[in-house]
Amino acid sequence: MTPNQKKNITILSISLASGGAEKVISLLLKELRHDYNVTLVLFHKVLHFPVPEGVEIFAMSDKHANRPFYKKFFDSISFIFRYYRFIKKNNIQISISFLAFPNLINGIVATFNKNVKTIISERGFPSDNVTSKLSFYISKIFYPILYNKCDKLFSNSVYINEDLKDNFGIKIPMEVIYNPIELPSKTIHPESLNNNTNKLKLITAGTINKRKNQIMVVRAIKESKLDYDFSILGDGDLRTYLTEEIAKFKLEDQITLKGRVKKVNEYLIDNECFVLSSFTEGFPNALIEAMAIGLPSVSTNCLSGPLELLNENDPINIKNGEFYIGKYGLLVNNDDHIGLSKALDYYHQNPAERERFSRLSVERAKAYELKSIYSQFNQFIKS
Repeated sequence: MTPNQKKNITILSISLASGGAEKVISLLLKELRHDYNVTLVLFHKVLHFPVPEGVEIFAMSDKHANRPFYKKFFDSISFIFRYYRFIKKNNIQISISFLAFPNLINGIVATFNKNVKTIISERGFPSDNVTSKLSFYISKIFYPILYNKCDKLFSNSVYINEDLKDNFGIKIPMEVIYNPIELPSKTIHPESLNNNTNKLKLITAGTINKRKNQIMVVRAIKESKLDYDFSILGDGDLRTYLTEEIAKFKLEDQITLKGRVKKVNEYLIDNECFVLSSFTEGFPNALIEAMAIGLPSVSTNCLSGPLELLNENDPINIKNGEFYIGKYGLLVNNDDHIGLSKALDYYHQNPAERERFSRLSVERAKAYELKSIYSQFNQFIKS
């Protein structure tokens, strides 16, 4: 290989469906294709996000992902062999995987093919990222064995790396590379938020499920004596429950479930505050994208992400029923709707603070711009 010849690289993922990891892959591919011969290898050819021109796509199955368990088990075994053969046949020099099962496959590749540099990426908080006792035990057994076969690992939070080291025995080199974003062409004018308002316009975005905990915001609005106009973007298995609770609290005139939407930024820019109520995150894309638009934000101080974004990871102590004014936004304890209600009221009653945090949000978001994050990522690959 001549010095100027591009190396062959694969990105291995389950699919490119709607999700945080998949969005990161789609963004990184835009830059990777200039420096490498890139093939996106998917278990299933589901493409919610765009794949840039110049990137090859290899789907290992043409079957739908929602198959009976026993069929998915045999599919998983076949993916291991198919990917290993693909690596050898196409002279792949660098194999990068995202999410747990692709990472385990990369560990198997590393075990039997020493000529490939294997890099894995953990995107969620591992101790809280298992769906059952069985998956937890599988993780405790196979993470130490197969993750440690790989050359290096990157995640999107210092807390994820600490958890992998302390609770899963991961010993390979680990780094933090935060999720990239593309800065929006239109942003909120901060001074437009410095006006008294009868109803503060709030917004959140994410799957409606237990982990995202949108009911916390509903209860916070119920607790407040002020008026809000709260939009919930997204859908999920708790939509009916959330609808019933909104009706029970008689908040239909203050809370609207918008469902799944495209062009999320068009909704964000029409609001005055972003709320993240999650119990846990890997790195909250929705939060950083809202900040990039110029929205002041309030977030739970959950397992990973918000503290890094909103207070540069400086440790804080929040009393129950209260909130903390961070460097770039407000923070509350997990599932503390009283503290959240006070934080929302603080923004509602202090338009000058909304303007201040709008300006700070935009500045903070610039640190996560795609080209800057890709530069770190490319250096990580090469080192």
